[in-house]
Amino acid sequence: MLQDLENNFSELEKKILNLHKNYQNLSEKFTELNTEHDELKKKYDEERKKSQVLAEEQKKIKLYSAISGNPEHNRLMKNHINRLVKEIDFCIAQLQNSGL
Repeated sequence: MLQDLENNFSELEKKILNLHKNYQNLSEKFTELNTEHDELKKKYDEERKKSQVLAEEQKKIKLYSAISGNPEHNRLMKNHINRLVKEIDFCIAQLQNSGL
């Protein structure tokens, strides 16, 4: 009986040590993955910013080509002018409503 208890205790101790080892391994892996996640998040943010800059540059290039008379971008230029006119009309309406 005492021998059985010692065997059970020994098995439990082995299992606890194994669980502790597994826990440490998982903790290390979690830390590594967390670090990798942070690095990837930074890279994603940088790429997103680059993408936004490129999109703005592309809009400017299309607008410049429309201004220079490129027939492919005439509609873009008309839309841009119409948008600016609407913004001006909106500002005028706000000034009139405010009593200035």
